[in-house]
Amino acid sequence: MILGVYWYFKFPENLYHFKFFKFFEGIGGHADNAAELITRIKVNNPKDFILKLETLKTEYKQAFLHLSSDDNQLVITLGGYHLFDYCFQFALEIEELLILEHAISIDFSTPFTAKASKTYHAETTFTNIKYNFIQIVGSDFKKDNAEVLSVRIDCNLPLSSKRDMLHALTSICKEENISVFYYNMYEFKDQCNLMLFFTNGRQYKDRIQHVDVNSLGSKVRNLSQKFQLQFGHFGGMPYYPRNGPHVELMQDENYILN
Repeated sequence: MILGVYWYFKFPENLYHFKFFKFFEGIGGHADNAAELITRIKVNNPKDFILKLETLKTEYKQAFLHLSSDDNQLVITLGGYHLFDYCFQFALEIEELLILEHAISIDFSTPFTAKASKTYHAETTFTNIKYNFIQIVGSDFKKDNAEVLSVRIDCNLPLSSKRDMLHALTSICKEENISVFYYNMYEFKDQCNLMLFFTNGRQYKDRIQHVDVNSLGSKVRNLSQKFQLQFGHFGGMPYYPRNGPHVELMQDENYILN
């Protein structure tokens, strides 16, 4: 699984600028549609361009691409529920090809009938999470309209074990390719409730971090015996862990916490 900074509901206004592609935001809810980057263009030699596009796609194995064609007109679609930086980088490189091909942008209102289409799926593996204490969560909007995909684990344990347990979790993060670890807490008497967050920063073409969520879950579960850790929070809303965030590991902080 890829965790970290992504875009879905809004466009990263200050980060990327496109000549050909338009951003169509995700809606979520019952509509449940992917966010998309779409361009409709005309090229003189579509077969040659498609070969170049397919070659470029091999450098972006984690990105989704759909191509529709009507003679020398093409509709190129990139999309997903989590558009990481590498998706936008892919679009920029496609635009470089289009400029070299002297492509002409075609208005979307012009009639278009696809005579051929092809989908190039992202090379990702669906993860069936084995541990019910693991939650996959999004976030509020951060810098440049970013959102953050994280693993969240709620737990409680004796206050005397908290610091050693956090040190152990930090070591696990380094083993599991996790660069961001922070938590919220509430302390009461000799116990504490913790809300743990594990994620990564921005995911670029040459720096994509894959996380085995079940491996993380297995190691966290093993800590439960050593530190008398129990999953879930003790007590009701008065004990909810609002104190934080407290950072153990951080990357791209402006896009994670701000």
